[in-house]
Amino acid sequence: MVLGAVTALLIPSAAALTTWLTLKEIAKFSTWAGWAATICLAYTALSVRSLDEAARLVIDDLKRGDVVKARAALAMIVGRDTQALDEPEIVRAAVETVAENTSDGIVAPLFFLAIGGVPAAMAYKAVNTLDSMFGYKNERYLYFGRASARLDDVANYLPARITAGLVVVSALLLGLSWKKAVNVVRRDARSQPSPNAGYPEAAYAGALGVRLGGTNVYFGRVSHKPHLGDAEQALTVGVYPKLRRLLYATSTFAVALAITGIFIVGRIPCR
Repeated sequence: MVLGAVTALLIPSAAALTTWLTLKEIAKFSTWAGWAATICLAYTALSVRSLDEAARLVIDDLKRGDVVKARAALAMIVGRDTQALDEPEIVRAAVETVAENTSDGIVAPLFFLAIGGVPAAMAYKAVNTLDSMFGYKNERYLYFGRASARLDDVANYLPARITAGLVVVSALLLGLSWKKAVNVVRRDARSQPSPNAGYPEAAYAGALGVRLGGTNVYFGRVSHKPHLGDAEQALTVGVYPKLRRLLYATSTFAVALAITGIFIVGRIPCR
């Protein structure tokens, strides 16, 4: 457990320090080069397009009727076992991972970029990666990964709730069920085992009119999670166009909010 705690603190700190020193040295050579490096690193911290493309591959396989290939594509982006999932469960998993990663892969990096520049965003990405690698509650990493999981929970506390708010605003502008999104967040978000994942997932579930949560299998172990939302719409491939619009609208608002935050804090990201 001690080694896990040291790892959880050391690697993000090293990521932040290395990023800061690298940008500082590049800026000494050329201010424009410093800005270019800053923009490139900030861009790599975000995963809007990769998230969309990964989910689209799953949906495209389902549209072609290739459930086996869809399961394989889904396994690349979720932690649950996918071998026995049918189409509704595959779609549910895709919606849940897009929802959760809207926070983890987009809003959270932008949040830390706004308050601490690119070094803070890189530190957050290191925290999130450690949680993905070691945070699962399996026998091998039960104790080693505990510190990484707890640190990830702390880092995502505010971003997850900001994400839920941005999803509601996006749903309003897209003509989706924004009032339902608010109600589902209030009713269901805190019911999940994770202190954070329930917020973006509940917001997406309400906005799309679908029911998320249920039974998942992780490393052969069955896990029952409370439901999020109401089954007003079936979990079919027809959900994806709305999901995609919601993803990009929420991401756009997150970028705008981050830029506003940078000006308010008065921190230039490359400094």
